[in-house]
Amino acid sequence: MVDYVEDTSVTRKQVGIRLLYTLLFLIIFEVLKLIIQITVLFQFVYLLITKDYIKPLRRFSDRLSTYAYKVIRYVTLNENQRPFPFADFPAEAEQAEETVRFE
Repeated sequence: MVDYVEDTSVTRKQVGIRLLYTLLFLIIFEVLKLIIQITVLFQFVYLLITKDYIKPLRRFSDRLSTYAYKVIRYVTLNENQRPFPFADFPAEAEQAEETVRFE
């Protein structure tokens, strides 16, 4: 019985390049965190004033959180596909709940 062993040898150059991309995406992730915090605060201030939320901002926030998830998967070596701007910006991950409840 012969076991098939995939050649997984990597060079230091490949590791170094991946490290540089990882550092770039860690910086991008920090910017994403700031943008998400700003959108959350803005959405709640708007909600407190008008008692309604901004639907386009909810969709944007969902796409942004999906992008942040993709970035985290890439930097933790759980995904090989480089996130945006090297790939398309992700679509909404899940359909948002129609109504927001405060319980």
